[in-house]
Amino acid sequence: MVVLDLRRLRFLREFAERGTLGAVATALGYSPSAVSQQLALLEKEVGARLFEKAGRGVRLTDAGRLLVRHARLLLAAAETATADLAALGDDVRGTVRAGGLQSAARRILVPALARVTAAHPRVRVEIDELELEQALPGLRLGAVDVVVSDEYDGHPRPRPAGLTFAPLHEEPLKVVLAAGHPLARAGGPVAIAALRDEPWATSDEGTGHQAAVIGTCRSLGGYEPDVRHRSNDADVQLELIRIGAAVALLPPLAMPANDPTVAVRDIAGTRLMRRLMVVTRDGPPAPALTAFLAALTDVAAEIGAEPLH
Repeated sequence: MVVLDLRRLRFLREFAERGTLGAVATALGYSPSAVSQQLALLEKEVGARLFEKAGRGVRLTDAGRLLVRHARLLLAAAETATADLAALGDDVRGTVRAGGLQSAARRILVPALARVTAAHPRVRVEIDELELEQALPGLRLGAVDVVVSDEYDGHPRPRPAGLTFAPLHEEPLKVVLAAGHPLARAGGPVAIAALRDEPWATSDEGTGHQAAVIGTCRSLGGYEPDVRHRSNDADVQLELIRIGAAVALLPPLAMPANDPTVAVRDIAGTRLMRRLMVVTRDGPPAPALTAFLAALTDVAAEIGAEPLH
């Protein structure tokens, strides 16, 4: 009778998702040789070749792909069983691995950590600053439990199967200028068309924020913005704005309150929104994750953004 080792099945599932032994090693914190050894032991356990040579690497055989399908089901069932067993006890305990973009990590994830660990001292929360694109593989595979991500008007996120996207908050994007900028001194809303000749700061290439800035300049201003600076760190963008090296569209959560060195203005003629979403795997959450999700909701309700219904 074949006895399947769930830990080795996870290595197999990771390989199916990531494609190389090196990527699996990086994701799970092992050396490539250790990953190779575990997968070789799995082949021995099942009595079938799971991998075949493909150039300089390896790929799954038909037997390997078949076992991957079963591995996904078995690992999901094990995760559900763990959550159900944890729910039987009165003491909430366990580990929650959370990720989120910078503003969400600073303003929502960290305060939620403080709140949940004060209420449930045996819950361990780990936080990584992650964009959704970075977090998706780990979220699907169980290395990450929850991600707070964003979405902008006109730029919806894809909704991969197996994940749940729940609304958390929304807030309007604002034009942010140096305090001495002529458009800042004029007061009132700022037209995107009036920023045609300005250098822009956005988040990194491929992020929802950069796509929203470029799309807004095209649709409301009729031009391609001069995106001269890229950083996922809002403080870097704000410093560029302060010295007059850039303008930006930023949400309130990314900005300090009452900063006299920058001017925050509405966008003339429209209201563009950023929505924060909580992304988790489908299925019943473990009690520790349930407690953390409740803390996220409570913190978000207190920070002044507009709750979604």
